Amino acid sequence: MRRLCLPIRGPRLLPKAGAVVLAVLCVLCSVCALGFPSLRSGQPEAARPPDRASRVTSEVLRLTEEAEEARHRYEEAQRTARAHQARAREIGRRLQGRRAVSDTLREDLGSAARAQYRTSGFTTVPVDETEAEDPFELMALQLPDVRRRARLARMLDEEDRKSRSLVAEKEELAALKAGDDEAGERLQAHVRTAEARLTAARSELNTMAQAAIDSGHCAPFPLGRAAAGGAGKDQAVAQANGRWTRPVTSYQLTAGFGGVGANWASTHSGQDFAVPSGTPVRAIGAGTVVATGCGGAFGISLVVQHDDGWYSQYAHLAARFVSPGQQVRAGQWIGLSGTTGNSTGPHLHFEIRTSPEFGSAVDPVPWLNERGVRL
Repeated sequence: MRRLCLPIRGPRLLPKAGAVVLAVLCVLCSVCALGFPSLRSGQPEAARPPDRASRVTSEVLRLTEEAEEARHRYEEAQRTARAHQARAREIGRRLQGRRAVSDTLREDLGSAARAQYRTSGFTTVPVDETEAEDPFELMALQLPDVRRRARLARMLDEEDRKSRSLVAEKEELAALKAGDDEAGERLQAHVRTAEARLTAARSELNTMAQAAIDSGHCAPFPLGRAAAGGAGKDQAVAQANGRWTRPVTSYQLTAGFGGVGANWASTHSGQDFAVPSGTPVRAIGAGTVVATGCGGAFGISLVVQHDDGWYSQYAHLAARFVSPGQQVRAGQWIGLSGTTGNSTGPHLHFEIRTSPEFGSAVDPVPWLNERGVRL
C-alpha cells in the first residue's frame, strides 16, 4: 500500500525550529526591555542625594578648615611684618643715639689732640723750672693725655662698629619689607578666594537643607572620611576636658533665655550661638538621640536625652549626622549649624529641657556653668 505521509526528516526541520525559538526569545527580550527599566552601571537615582549631601558637607568642612588656615597664615605674616617694622624703628632710634655718641667722642678726641698740639705734647705745665729738670717727670706728665686719647679712640671705633652693624640690619629689614608686603598681598588674595568658595558652599548647604524641609524628608547626612577625622579629634579634646562641653567651639552669644521680641511667640526658650552655616554642632554630653525635627519653627533639629535625665535640643541646623536611638558621646559631631526654620540668620538655637517636648526648657547658661562649662 502506498504511504500517504512523507517521513519527517530531521535535518530539514531542525533549522526551522531553531529559528522559531530564536524569534520567540527576541520577542521576550523586547517585552522585558519595555516592561523593566534598564540597569545602570552607576548607583541608582535614589542613592544620589546622599552622595550630594556627603559632597556638600565635606566641602563645607574642608573649605572652613582651608579658610581658617589661610587666615591664620595671613595673620602670622602680618605679625612677622609688624615685628620687622618695629625692629626697624628701634634700629633707627639706636642709630640716632649712636651718631650722637660718636659725634661727642670725635669732638672730645679732637679737643684732646688740639690741646696736645698747642702744648707740644704736654698738657701739664711745670710750676717752676726745677720741676722740669728730670726728663722722666716730663714724660710722665704726658701719659694721662695719651691714655685718654687712646681710650677715646677705642670707644669711637666700637661705636662705629656697632653703628655699621645696625645699618646693615636696617638694610636687611628694608629688603625683608618688600617680601613681607608681597607675601601679605598673596596670602590676602588666598583668604579672599577661600572665603568666596566657602560662602558658595555654605549657600549650597543651606539650599539643600531648605529643599529637605520642603520635601519633608530630612535624612541624616553621611559624615565623610576627612570630616570624621576632624570630628574624632574634636571629640577626644572635648572628653579630655570633662564630662560636659560646649555645643560649638567658636561663637558669639546673641539672644539669651527669656528674651522677648517679634521672633518669638512668648519668650526665648534657649540660648543662641551666632556661628556661620556649616559649623560643626557637638553633643554637650553623652546620651541618646530621642527625637529629630524637619520643619516648623526649629527647622532641622534634634533632641538628646542625657544619662542624668536632662535633655538638650539643637535647632536651626543645616544637616544632622545622627538618627533617633543612636548613642552619642560628649563632643561628638551631631550636625551642622544653619538657618532653617524661624531664623533670621545662621546660628544654633540651644536648649536644656526637663523633657523632650517644647515648653520644658530652663536657662542653659547657668546649667552649663554648674557643670564646669563656661560660655
